[in-house]
Amino acid sequence: MLFSLGSIGNAKIAGMAADLELDSGRYSIVLVVFFVSYVVFEVPSNMVLTRVRPSLYLPGIMACWGAVTIGMGFTPNYHSLIAFRFVMGVFEAGFAPGILMLLSSWYKKEEQSKRFAVYISAAILSGAFGGLLAGSITGGMDGVHGIAGWRWLFLIEGSATVGFAMIAMWWLPDFPATTSKKKFSDAEKELAIRRLQAGSQSVRIDGEARMSPLQALKGSLTNWRTWVLVVGYMAIVGSSTLSYFYPTLNLGLGYSGRSAQYMTIPIFGVAFITTALTGIFADRNPKWRGVILGCWMSVAMICSVIICGVYNFKARYALLVIMASGLWASNGLALSYASVTFSTMPDEIRAVSLAFVNAMGNLAQIYGAYLFPSDDSPKYLMGFGVISGLCFTGVAAYLSLYFLLKRYN
Repeated sequence: MLFSLGSIGNAKIAGMAADLELDSGRYSIVLVVFFVSYVVFEVPSNMVLTRVRPSLYLPGIMACWGAVTIGMGFTPNYHSLIAFRFVMGVFEAGFAPGILMLLSSWYKKEEQSKRFAVYISAAILSGAFGGLLAGSITGGMDGVHGIAGWRWLFLIEGSATVGFAMIAMWWLPDFPATTSKKKFSDAEKELAIRRLQAGSQSVRIDGEARMSPLQALKGSLTNWRTWVLVVGYMAIVGSSTLSYFYPTLNLGLGYSGRSAQYMTIPIFGVAFITTALTGIFADRNPKWRGVILGCWMSVAMICSVIICGVYNFKARYALLVIMASGLWASNGLALSYASVTFSTMPDEIRAVSLAFVNAMGNLAQIYGAYLFPSDDSPKYLMGFGVISGLCFTGVAAYLSLYFLLKRYN
């Protein structure tokens, strides 16, 4: 499902850049236009989600972006690629905040870090196996039926996304009070609601009056917790734009095209283990989520600072692995921290708040797309310097939130 999300980076080094005449500036624009539409449509999409069936809405938008990915396999030039990426951002915008909203509607506070870690781990595994899959497709199918390997990459991954979307419609639940009796009995739905209410979490009962979108937006934007979480998550996601450049950075470390794709696998593999362990530890120590985030962001910051002064390829790669682990682990934990912080809010405000934090975080990817220009290779001092500053900001934000919540909650 998530393989298609990281395919653009692998396609770039597999021949797309040459075929579509993409220099580093044009490639950055291709990344940016996606995030423009992605950021703009996140909050409206979650407003819609609270009024429809997630079991149909989320797989529906997933199938749409899969179809767009297939279309990218036929793109004739740079300008049409921009159009495809913009439309893809519109459809993908609702997926992440929608999943966050759905998870937070079923699990208790002390259960959420593991579940959010599983969600982030899906993206990590897609990065790991996406690199392996991309290397196999772009290398093994290049020229088959006269089609370039990078085009096959989009065609195959887009088709897989559409296929998984069709399957998801059958097993994905709706909210506890509204999910189908074919998936959960009335007794099971009642149990799910009571579990959440016992932990002082807001739960919508079917038939309750709804808050207007404007009221929900106002309730979210006037809450100081929202803005502290926005700053922290922007720091994490801005730093995590590094992942779009893993293949490019590996090229700078001396690896060839296909080897550069394969060398992304250990980065994601270690991050997967770290993220899972962090989620388990955080649920066992829920009061320390803010401190754990501060620690991981500190690790990423230290690695980034050292990379600026170390040019040995093996040392840089090792630091990149540790740094990526810290950022991925922080990503999942930051989302569960936001969900728990918003858990007592009405559903509409919680939906807007989760989407707003996620949207503003992804806004950081717009400037993050310009951090690693090709003429800065192989040191990329500007990129790692900016990431060091972002990580410091994340440390300050999450430690501040930790102490503020202790005082006011």
